[in-house]
Formats: sequence, structure tokens, C-alpha cells
Amino acid sequence: MNKGIPLAERMRPESLEEFIGQEHLVGDGGVLKILLNRKQIPSMIFWGPPGVGKTTLAHIISREMQMPFFTLSAISSGVKDIREVIETAKNAGKAILFIDEIHRFNKSQQDSLLGAVEKGIITLIGATTENPSFEVIAPLLSRCQVYVMQPLEKEHLLDLLDRAMKNDNFLISKKIKIPEHEALLRLSGGDARKLLNLFELVVDTIGTETVEITDEKTISIAQKKIALYDKSGELHYDIISAFIKSMRGSDPNATVYWLARMIEGGEDPKFIARRMLILASEDIGNANPTALVLANSCFQAVDVIGYPECRIILSQTAIYLATSPKSNASYIAIEDALTTARQQGDLPVPLHLRNAPTKLMKQLNYGKEYRYAHSFEDNFTALEFLPDKITGLKFYDPGQNAKESELREFLKKRWKEKYGY
Repeated sequence: MNKGIPLAERMRPESLEEFIGQEHLVGDGGVLKILLNRKQIPSMIFWGPPGVGKTTLAHIISREMQMPFFTLSAISSGVKDIREVIETAKNAGKAILFIDEIHRFNKSQQDSLLGAVEKGIITLIGATTENPSFEVIAPLLSRCQVYVMQPLEKEHLLDLLDRAMKNDNFLISKKIKIPEHEALLRLSGGDARKLLNLFELVVDTIGTETVEITDEKTISIAQKKIALYDKSGELHYDIISAFIKSMRGSDPNATVYWLARMIEGGEDPKFIARRMLILASEDIGNANPTALVLANSCFQAVDVIGYPECRIILSQTAIYLATSPKSNASYIAIEDALTTARQQGDLPVPLHLRNAPTKLMKQLNYGKEYRYAHSFEDNFTALEFLPDKITGLKFYDPGQNAKESELREFLKKRWKEKYGY
């Protein structure tokens, strides 16, 4: 076996029996295991974090189905490459096409797959770390099953290490002890590929026949050898977390620094813009409704422009959000309302709020006591809009900021007695 091949590649499973994790898909009763036993697989998209087995599972499916396997990377492949694969697949009869990071394909690239997928010339397997509902065009998404792949648990990761020490020819020759494994697990961020390659790096760096791996040794070696930004690893999530928390904490200087770190690391600008779009509603909300408008414009702009110019738009928006008044009142309101809806079940809609398009419904008093707000002074009349069981329950409590103070006064004039504004 070639020692130049990374450990993660040397240990790549070749069958479902060797595959670790994703029991809901490939374990007993798992949907993919059932489909493979029937020799019937649809086009599909694997959605999950890095290093949980998306590529490996695609290879195993190809092997189990005994079908030709082609792979393209959305980063380096274009429409021409797709057409060449489709033509080859036609000559082969049928084939599996695996596309890594399918979320990076633009609309025209995704459109070029539609005909071949629909006719069954290729069985498409896409892999993505981003929500396919946002990144895959609707016609292609409708032709694929989406399977969510879960992060690997601690037991899975330790099992991977154990298997590697027992089965890899180079590791077998060493006496390896792991009295401490927390640093290995934490630095790999639940990514099986990173875990195995970090493990091999630590073993090689220590260099002796007897290897004792401690958290201190792992951290020391990792700091010297691992890049400062890895957009598919744990630091990816740490930096986006620091970016979000800096905006939430109204610090534009820290905000633009963490933004720069992500830009330098080659982070997908749409990933950054999408997180700002969420923050604009979750953390700013009605304290400054314009924030959501600007964040949405930013997302659309970076999608059209791309790097390097979109860095300016990202910076402008991030600084605006960081310096905006903050409120999470809308976020709290919907979370509380969801909790109530789940706890109370399907409470009936009050009769006066129901629509009455038929004579029978009118006879049943649907809509009978409804009062049209615009027929009253200030376009308002006190009416019950909640189910009887939860009448008077307040979900929205305006935040302490100028804009929502105005909203509080507006609500107080109308609902002070009922909701206590």
C-alpha cells in the first residue's frame, strides 16, 4: 500500500458493512439499504456537513449497483464536462454521475443535467454542505431524493480510529496508545477525513515506534502543521460564529476582521451573505426593518457579482448590520408561538374569523360577527383574533429601541387592556 496516500483515503470503506455512521440510511431498515437490496436507486442529493461519508457512500452505491461511475467537481467542471459524461453514459447504457459540491453549480450547469436525469441516462448523486432548497434549481430538485446525512457521533469517530490502528499496514507496525482523544475529536470537528489525516500527522510527527497521543501533543502538532483557515472544517464554523457574534455585539471592527478572514480563506460569498440575511431578521428585526432589505440586496448582489468585487458589498452590509439597533423580539415571538402551537394542538379558528363562501357556512354562523377594521376610526376595532383557549396570550413584546418603542405605543392604544402593552 502506498504510504503517500492519506490515511483517510487508505481507510475509505468499500462496502456498507464497513461504512460507519448514517444508520438511518444504511443500517437495518435504512432506506438506501432497502433500495440497494432491490437494485433500484433514484437520483439523489446527500446533504450534510463535511467528512460524514457523502463521497464514500456514492462509491459504494456504484459498486453495489455494478454501474459505471463518473465524478465531477462543481468547482472545476463546466457544462462541456457534463455533456461529455452524459455522452459516455449513453454509450455505456447507464451510469452514476457523482457531483461534489453541487451547490456551486450555476443554473445553466444544473439545467444541462435535467434531460439526462429525467431519461435515466445518468443516475445523479450530488453532495452538498448547503441546504439544497436554496442552491439546487427546482426542476432538478424535484427529480432527486434528498437524504440528510447526520454529523458523526463520538462513538463513530473513535471506531474509525480503532479500525485504522487495526487495519492500516503502516499503523499496525507501531504501538499506539491514545490516553487522551478530546483534542483529536475537537480539531477534526466531526469530519472523519480530517480526523484520520490529523491522527496520521500526529503519529508521523512523533515518529517513534511507541506512540502515546495526548491532547497537549495533538494541539501542539496541529498548530504547527494545520492551515489557519479551513472552510470545510471546525475553524470554518468558529470564524462564522465570531463574525455573527461581532455583528450581534455591535462591533464593526471585529466584524470586518472576521469577514476578511473568511474572504482570504476563499469562503463562498453566498454563505456569508446568507448568514447576514438571517441575522438581519433574528437580531435586528423591527428595530431597523431596512436591515433585512439591505441584507437581501447584498445576497442578490454577491450572487451576480462574485469575488473580488463583492467583498465591498459584503463589507458595507456587515458594517451596517453591526452598527444597527438590535432586537430579537420577532425571533422570540415566533419561537413562543411555535411552542404554544405544539403544546395546544389544533385549536379551532373562532367562527367570526372563518370564511363563509357557501350558504351552509353562513347558516352555521361562519364570519357572522366579524367587523371590518377599515369601517372604524383609526382602522381599528377590538376583536378576538386568537382561539378562546389562549385568548390574551402575548407573543410579541417590542424591544427597547426607538423604532419598537413606537410600535409599543401603537399597540398600547389598541391592546393595553387585553395584552398589557
